[in-house]
Amino acid sequence: MPRILVVDDDAAILKLISVILSRAGHEVRTSSHPVEALDLLQVFTPDLVISDVVMPYMTGLEFLEKVRGHEKMGALPFVLLSSHAERGDVRRGMNLGADDYLPKPFTPQDLTTAVDARLRRAGLTLQGESGMSVRGLGTAQVVWQGAPVSWVSRKALELFFYLLEHKEVTSWEAAEALWPEKDEARASSLFHTTLHRLRRSLSGEAVVSTNRRYALNGDLKPDYDVSRFELLAAQAEQGTLGLEELRELAGLYGHFLPGADSPWVDDVRSRLEQKQLSVLGLAAQAATRAGRVRDAAGFHQRALAIDPLSEPDWQGLARALDTIGDPRARLAAQREAWWAVDLD
Repeated sequence: MPRILVVDDDAAILKLISVILSRAGHEVRTSSHPVEALDLLQVFTPDLVISDVVMPYMTGLEFLEKVRGHEKMGALPFVLLSSHAERGDVRRGMNLGADDYLPKPFTPQDLTTAVDARLRRAGLTLQGESGMSVRGLGTAQVVWQGAPVSWVSRKALELFFYLLEHKEVTSWEAAEALWPEKDEARASSLFHTTLHRLRRSLSGEAVVSTNRRYALNGDLKPDYDVSRFELLAAQAEQGTLGLEELRELAGLYGHFLPGADSPWVDDVRSRLEQKQLSVLGLAAQAATRAGRVRDAAGFHQRALAIDPLSEPDWQGLARALDTIGDPRARLAAQREAWWAVDLD
């Protein structure tokens, strides 16, 4: 599934493009601000970028220039989008390295035809995917070069995620994290055995070592769902996401690395739980402001499923249920969980 980043300050255009391309089978990420889009590109590697030309703070041409100046994205397919299709803009965009120029208004066929043509030229299709996709939320899966990785051992998979989370580590740091109950000699031996298995699962060059420090090879360029979730959560905390975007973001969350029980995994889970609780709190506030009280109750309940002792969520749930006349408001007021019953 090819990944596409769309940048436009017009929310209606973002929604339209997202719907058209998602229905066509693409994974779509959107940004209403080119500066935020540059931050998103630090953790999300798309196969194609679509950007409006006329935007505040940074034009699409300036955004294109910055993308082209990035060492790893110099050849990334880039389509400019504008209702001001002046020859000067087109010429300058092409000189900067744009691959196509799509004028507004456009039809769904215009858009999909332009996108498919650029993806084909880049050697990508809906049946294939370049790069590495890593999922750690609610699952533990790595897809590389279009196929799921078959891991030689479960600990090799865990070591991969540990390196992904910690960037660069010593053998002792990794050994102590993955085998805290073992003595130093035994843990070191287990680390080197597991490192060998990780390399067998991916490739001999998957992990590089410099000055006795280990890191994933930068050429892998994984699209990591945890990094994307945390980046979007940071944007949510800045107040840049609307209710539906917050709902979608909350849906990205899942129990990190199911089946792993190392202390470092618990630390990541705790970090992500706090992010999710923040997102759910913001979503509940947005839903309340929009008069969607039942939605607000649902967000509070989801937060309580993570932290049953959250007093603000108990209070918010009780208020919301009381507002809509739901008899379970009494249970919420008494701090009684009934989670087998779906609010919807």
